[in-house]
Amino acid sequence: MLHIRIAVPAALTEPVLDVFSDDQAVSHLAVLRGASIQPSGDLVMADVAREAANEIIERLESMGVAESGTIHVGAVESWVSKSGLEAERQTPGRSADAVVWADVTQSAYDESELNWTYVAFMTMATMLAGIAIVLDSQILVIGAMVLGPEFITIAALGLALVRGRGLLFGRAIRTLAVGFIVAIVLTTLAALVARGLGWIVVEDVTGARPGTDFIYSTDKWSFIVALIAAAAGVLSLTSAKVGGLSGAFISVTTIPAAGNVALGAAFGAMSEVWGSALQLLVNITGMVVAGWLTLALQQMVWNKRARTRLASRQKSQQPGT
Repeated sequence: MLHIRIAVPAALTEPVLDVFSDDQAVSHLAVLRGASIQPSGDLVMADVAREAANEIIERLESMGVAESGTIHVGAVESWVSKSGLEAERQTPGRSADAVVWADVTQSAYDESELNWTYVAFMTMATMLAGIAIVLDSQILVIGAMVLGPEFITIAALGLALVRGRGLLFGRAIRTLAVGFIVAIVLTTLAALVARGLGWIVVEDVTGARPGTDFIYSTDKWSFIVALIAAAAGVLSLTSAKVGGLSGAFISVTTIPAAGNVALGAAFGAMSEVWGSALQLLVNITGMVVAGWLTLALQQMVWNKRARTRLASRQKSQQPGT
């Protein structure tokens, strides 16, 4: 169940109420006349089955509500309502499977913003990955994977392709590029300092590393794992089930590959640099492709269900039905 709150000029209040009042997916509807100061007007509040949110939000946007007012969409974690249960039962689909595009898009924009926090997490994760490689520690590699903030930014590229968001695509590309470049450069400088202090020697980078040699060894499985992990991660992000997100983080070797690029550059080990760079490229490509396909499939399914719901509503509004 979702709670939608709308601040809208008084001239749009009745059209907004019409969107909700004849919809079986709406369990509760309220209006506070004159309660909104900015914009000057009314507050409209409704409880809506998650499966119907996209269609309702799109109708509100087409009326200009987003331009002249505000649409707030929030998840209702717990609720006790017979009419709410009936609204969910009458709405095609399942709540856990529903994709609320406004929520997903907002998350993609937020997580794709290039800021100091993003770059700091990228840098710390890449440095941690570099230490993991030197120590040949799989535990530290996993820690670096979880710490890295790049997954949602990569998923945002697939979302931008599916939803036709050119601004989001450019924003995500810039954030990824700057994040990885800064993280690799700073990790390379740190590796040079450690090399000068004698803490790291070339054998730590080019020698046998049975626990972490997968980082620079690219094969067909690298691409397949990236596809599966990204599809699972995107599904977790778009649905009400987020348990699979951690598994997606620790299945792809983007951050560890960046760390190995930095170490290879610090010691002039070009085979490590090129192998890890290829691993990084393969993983990002696989994740973008999988994200795009997963989101495209979800959009196709929910568009079909929206058409089914529209046809059902129109039928129920016909005289004598």
